Amino acid sequence: MEDIIILLGIAFNLNLPLLTAWLLDHWLGDPAWLPHPVVAFGKAISFCEHRLNSGKARFLKGAAVSAVLVAGVYFLTLFLLRWAAYYSPGLLLTLQVLLIFYCLAGTTLVREVREVFRAVDRSPEEGRRQVARIVGRDTSELSPQEVRTAALETLAENLSDGVIAPLFWYIVSGVPGMIAYKMINTLDSMIGYKNERYRRFGCFAARLDDVANYIPARLTAFLMVIASGRLPLLLFVGKYGSWHASPNSGYPEAALAGILDCRFGGPHKYFGEEVWKPYIGSNERSLTTEDMQVAVRINRCAEWIMIIIAVVTSTWLFVG
Repeated sequence: MEDIIILLGIAFNLNLPLLTAWLLDHWLGDPAWLPHPVVAFGKAISFCEHRLNSGKARFLKGAAVSAVLVAGVYFLTLFLLRWAAYYSPGLLLTLQVLLIFYCLAGTTLVREVREVFRAVDRSPEEGRRQVARIVGRDTSELSPQEVRTAALETLAENLSDGVIAPLFWYIVSGVPGMIAYKMINTLDSMIGYKNERYRRFGCFAARLDDVANYIPARLTAFLMVIASGRLPLLLFVGKYGSWHASPNSGYPEAALAGILDCRFGGPHKYFGEEVWKPYIGSNERSLTTEDMQVAVRINRCAEWIMIIIAVVTSTWLFVG
């Protein structure tokens, strides 16, 4: 019994920054009043893109920008943590909590998706405006069904990008790994498009994001199926997960489509160009607020399981 108490104490102390940041995310989400490093990431990416995305060797220039920015934030974070540790354990703890908090984005999107469903129930136009806050596609002509579908697709994908992947990279390489992943994800969201402007310059960033999310996306789908308690859905995920245009996004989307017994995918517009995404699932039924509530519950449950995995893994590595 005493050994168990000691082990629990070690686990708590080791994971205090992670658990505190996770609870803060549940409580606050991403408050608008708090400056976010992703804003700085975006400005740095935009600065480089506007000055280098022209002329010859666009692929090489884009690759160099991506590599420098990702490596830069990794080593800057490492330096800041070591500096904080040198001065004060309390300062180190505060910095760790803040940085992990910045990397977790589960609560904000859950709130946004709930608002989308409320808005589209009031009017299709209000729903289109609300869903435009969380998707990159053109929403001006979406039907109410398409608005709900877009919101749930984004919820599933964000569980991987905004929660499971950051936690995965935290397990692999600590807080600097989480921050580096956040830069990779921001690069992909800004320049990783296959249109005329970004096809060459953002190609490396898009492939880097594919690599960084390869394991987390499949892990996310697995955790979602575990959360649903319906293990045979793994066959559904195995069938449809690879149908998506993205090598990763299809897996969490397939998991949610299987859980809800619905269909995702179809035509989307990005920057005026139509992009056809293969259908995931075959049941073309209307989505409801109850479906959204199920999706949110699955997301939260998968997130809790991943937190437990992170805590157990870090404790095991320390004790071992």
